[in-house]
Amino acid sequence: QVQLVESGGDLVQPGGSLRLSCAASGSIFSINVMGWYRQAPGKERELVARIFSDGTPNYADSVKGRFTISRDNAKNTGYLQMNSLKPEDTAVYYCNARLMRRGMTYLDSYWGQGTQVTVSS
Repeated sequence: QVQLVESGGDLVQPGGSLRLSCAASGSIFSINVMGWYRQAPGKERELVARIFSDGTPNYADSVKGRFTISRDNAKNTGYLQMNSLKPEDTAVYYCNARLMRRGMTYLDSYWGQGTQVTVSS
């Protein structure tokens, strides 16, 4: 089995910063892509950022220049550094990993349970 556990969500004032972490554990051979998604009340889940195994990042236009995604392959952990936070960044943030389990030859997609980020004064 594989588990993704997010942490780091909190209440922060506009302009503030937060760092989210996503730790993957279990029978993992390799992680192809780690991504962060978010879902605000009444809205669909959207991609925030993702990072490939070679370190290449992609960002949603709404967070470019403010958020930075990174990963530690040795620890199977991903991070999302969020700076200059705005009220519209308020959402539940979910970690996603496309990975190959040990003994398998295909990729599976896994989700974390989500962590709440609230940006408000």
